[in-house]
Amino acid sequence: MVTAESAKTTPNKMPVIPITEIEQSAFCSTEDDLETKTLEKEFEIGVNWQKIPISYLRATPEELDSRIHQAKNKLGNRLVVLGHHYQRNEIIRYADYRGDSFKLSQYAASQPKSDFIIFCGVHFMAETADILSGDHQSVILPNLTAGCSMADMAQIDDVMDCWDDLTDVLGQGGIIPITYMNSTAAIKALCGRGGGIVCTSSNATAAFEWALGQGQKILFLPDQHLGRNTAHKLGIGLEETLVWNPFKPMGGHSREALSNAKVILWQGHCSVHTRFNVSQIEKARTDHPKVSVIVHPECTMEVVKAADFNGSTEFIIKTVSEAPAGTTWAIGTEISLVNRIAQENPDKTVFCLDSVVCPCSTMYRIHPAYLSWVLDGLNEGVVVNQIQVDNETKNEARLALDRMLALV
Repeated sequence: MVTAESAKTTPNKMPVIPITEIEQSAFCSTEDDLETKTLEKEFEIGVNWQKIPISYLRATPEELDSRIHQAKNKLGNRLVVLGHHYQRNEIIRYADYRGDSFKLSQYAASQPKSDFIIFCGVHFMAETADILSGDHQSVILPNLTAGCSMADMAQIDDVMDCWDDLTDVLGQGGIIPITYMNSTAAIKALCGRGGGIVCTSSNATAAFEWALGQGQKILFLPDQHLGRNTAHKLGIGLEETLVWNPFKPMGGHSREALSNAKVILWQGHCSVHTRFNVSQIEKARTDHPKVSVIVHPECTMEVVKAADFNGSTEFIIKTVSEAPAGTTWAIGTEISLVNRIAQENPDKTVFCLDSVVCPCSTMYRIHPAYLSWVLDGLNEGVVVNQIQVDNETKNEARLALDRMLALV
């Protein structure tokens, strides 16, 4: 623990940039769509992905398509494949159900007859599915290196240091932790035992209101932008919020500043949503005078304020899908989803705010070759890449998730 006295001499930690953040630009292009190549070709960009047998590396998308369909058919209702909205179309086509991270985990929990749950998403999502699913079910992540840059920015040791410092300054129960769904099971467990809650982008406001009913202050992690935008929606001013820098003693603040703050935000962000800026919105309005701009609340406050609408992935899909024919929409969220919304709404003009196409680099790690590999393993009686959360962590994390589920 860092005290006021030791903070003067404790050296700053060196910031570590997650590899998931470094790879963000690896697949950026100026093309409207991203064509899936063989996994061997995608490896040539220099990405650090899980290695699998060479026969899968060299298989063409057409060959993999045939293999995946055959493998899925053999497994029948013993298998359910989940596809997050940000997955490439070449993966979504095999999904039995698609949605956001929590919606998919809930669906997994509602399929007790399925022995195997393949989660085409990222690591924290598979962890949540394991927490909510039955003990007899195996949750599988096709590519173990599919992490999340935002989740990677909140390492449990750093968060525990933060929590110890805050409880030292504010006392036990003096602050309520809220973690965004995009976090590790260990951090969800911390929130569970610390009297806190999990939230999604669609119920963050309700989670904040719940937390403020439990205590006077909130620690929100790991996405500072969703936290700041939610606080602003509730009338909490910027002067009442602080950003906790895990690489500085006491997060870079004095005891007095921490005592005076109402919301403390972890210094994390989404690599995809922080690409959007106000200039892009201004250009969209110039090029399309009747455009409606809709963005995800993981964008910066300036972008959210400049947009016409902001909300969760499900909110964005619903809003555009239900809009009148002939309307024009500029969307600030992940490109694979934007392209899919455009394809499913041919009666509207739909485009991404960012002219440079940058998929979520970690979601993009779920290549059809990985899906084919884990399916073949299941048919051979071998479970590869199973994600398992230990029982203690699972039980504590479930407390925080159950509090969220109890929100009206």
